[in-house]
Amino acid sequence: MKKIEIIVGLFVLSGLIGVFFLAFRIGKSEFIGQKTYELVAVFNNLSGVSENGRVEIAGVRVGSVQNIQLNDNFQAIVTLKLPEHLKLDDDTIAAVKTSGLIGDRFIELFPGGSGIQLEPGDLIFDTQSAIDLESLISKFGFGDLEGSRQSIE
Repeated sequence: MKKIEIIVGLFVLSGLIGVFFLAFRIGKSEFIGQKTYELVAVFNNLSGVSENGRVEIAGVRVGSVQNIQLNDNFQAIVTLKLPEHLKLDDDTIAAVKTSGLIGDRFIELFPGGSGIQLEPGDLIFDTQSAIDLESLISKFGFGDLEGSRQSIE
């Protein structure tokens, strides 16, 4: 009788381990086995992007936002967590994008072609901040769009 109980217990235990493993894999958790590295980017406006937000290349999720801090110049310093196999060049562009018209904000990477690879902890120099749609609409509504266009140029 004890032999059957031990076999059933081992079977249930292996089933639970399998369920946990699948849950982590489906949830895209880096808890099991995936090696990662970090890159840093500085943005003037990171509105809507949050920690654990997604990082994409060509519409495919490749990483996540690890950390967001404010520096002394009132800029957002973002730490990106990327898989170790993803090698990016030093002329990569990081841009804040929106999925859909009013959707989530995320960071999209546009890989460069310089041939000089970024090392873990390096800074992505070329960034494009979030467009503040609310301020554009208010400027348009109050007739100040021409003044803002001249200040942009």
